[in-house]
Amino acid sequence: MKIAILGATGWIGTSIMNEALNRQHQVIAISRDAAKIEQNGVTSHSLDLLARGGLIEAVAGADVVIAAIGGRAKGNHEMVAATARRLLAELPQAGIKRLLWVGGAGSLEVAPGVTLITVPDFPAEYKDEALAQGEALEVFRQSDSPLNWLFVSPAAEIFPGERSGKYRLGGDRLLTDSEGNSKISVQDYAVALVDQAEKAGHHHTRIGVAY
Repeated sequence: MKIAILGATGWIGTSIMNEALNRQHQVIAISRDAAKIEQNGVTSHSLDLLARGGLIEAVAGADVVIAAIGGRAKGNHEMVAATARRLLAELPQAGIKRLLWVGGAGSLEVAPGVTLITVPDFPAEYKDEALAQGEALEVFRQSDSPLNWLFVSPAAEIFPGERSGKYRLGGDRLLTDSEGNSKISVQDYAVALVDQAEKAGHHHTRIGVAY
């Protein structure tokens, strides 16, 4: 399978790229600065998602696109929903049928009608990012694009850890363990993303990933 990864030099994007390469998939690694892509055996492209053009050429030939992008680095959270709109519009023009979107946990529900981002102890430093991801989710849900998208929310806490290959999948409700914790290592989140790329078991929806 040929997988194009937008944001391939980011923390999560790099983990997804490594997981895909370890499974012997072909990878198109796309980043603002392709010179930062150090992995061997990948096709790399430089692409600024805020600039016009270049996207269709960068993803050409891919079976699936995984987008791991955010606005924190440049303090531009508006780019998240804008990128969702762009991918919904342009990927079908490139012949791409499937998109997996690395989403956030803030829009997951902790109780009926109550989202994680609204709880009093939600970290203030992540709020803008979480709001931006929530806006992107609404862009997907309201779209009539033919693109088969999947929004994949991690657990409330995603951290560098070990690859166990184990995880649970949920829906719009925040997944927690028996002690009420919601966690996933970035390595196992990447396992879940690549599993979804291979299996294509969910369509036009949001799923959650946690232990």
